[in-house]
Amino acid sequence: MTKNIEAGNSQLDSNQSDEKIYASVRTTLEEARSHVERAVNSAMVGAYWEIGRQIAVATGDRAEYGKHLVAYLSERLTAEFGRGFDATNLRNMRSFYKAFPIRDTLCRELSWSHYRRLMRIPDAKRREFYMHAAAEDGWTVRQLDHQIATFYYERLLKTPDDKRGHIRSEIQTSEPKTSADLLIKDPYVLDFLDLGDRTDFDEKTLEQALVTRIQEFMLELGRGFAFVGRQYRLDAETASYYVDLVFYNINLRCHVLVELKTHPLNPRDVGQMDFYVRLFDSKYAPEGDNPTIGLILCSSSDRTVAKYSALADGKGLFASTYVTYLPTEEELTEALEPTRRAAQEAMRNKGSAED
Repeated sequence: MTKNIEAGNSQLDSNQSDEKIYASVRTTLEEARSHVERAVNSAMVGAYWEIGRQIAVATGDRAEYGKHLVAYLSERLTAEFGRGFDATNLRNMRSFYKAFPIRDTLCRELSWSHYRRLMRIPDAKRREFYMHAAAEDGWTVRQLDHQIATFYYERLLKTPDDKRGHIRSEIQTSEPKTSADLLIKDPYVLDFLDLGDRTDFDEKTLEQALVTRIQEFMLELGRGFAFVGRQYRLDAETASYYVDLVFYNINLRCHVLVELKTHPLNPRDVGQMDFYVRLFDSKYAPEGDNPTIGLILCSSSDRTVAKYSALADGKGLFASTYVTYLPTEEELTEALEPTRRAAQEAMRNKGSAED
């Protein structure tokens, strides 16, 4: 009996020792990842700011020369350093410098993806507020999108000081904190490190890349789109459903639901979107808003197809008013094609390496 007790105690001590060592090793890895995260953030953001400064200083107000220089740099840099230095990204770097002309005011805690969102805020005071708030509270990019879309800055100004704590804490219950995992999988970081073609692309990765791209594209249009949420939950009587992206268009006073598929468009996709639109209009759209619009984006192995879905009572409004502010199906296809092709190429490269 005594031997059994001693054996049991020995096993317990061993388990506790194992757990203690695991916890210590885990802490070491987390600290190392955090160090890498800060180093990558600082180096990438600093480099992009400096590139933007050099382009802005060299071109000045000479628009034609600016186009030439960006095209020239894009071709040379892409050939030597990999993708991530296309003309669009170089123009973003120039805009980054113009939005934040004093390098020392940048927050090292924020990633390039954070700054891409911040650059879209035209008012310098609001832009600076969101930059510092995101850094101090550790917002993820999704959290930053959410706070901007829900007018966090304006709501905070209208709230007495003793009640602001509740507003500040709201966001932490809806989105996870930034982690080194999220950073290392950020496509901008992979491009900066020239790892984009070697990342583990699969169908799910392709889908996420396309969702991220369409979110950026809609917000960059400048036609009144505000980001509402990703994987937005819709509750029906017997089940819950999740829409890939939800936007609100301030000019149209309506929501736009976006679903992305990695297969050719089929009638089932259209029927599913019509169901989502009906459900959203009946339970979630504010009274007085215009009918919700659905957008299906199907990006298969050989092409991307965009298809709007408007129910019968919204078709007339779609044809007369909505088309003024919504991107055309051709514009959407053009915006997604580079991402689809890059992801497909990465998957092919991965397959060749495994063979």
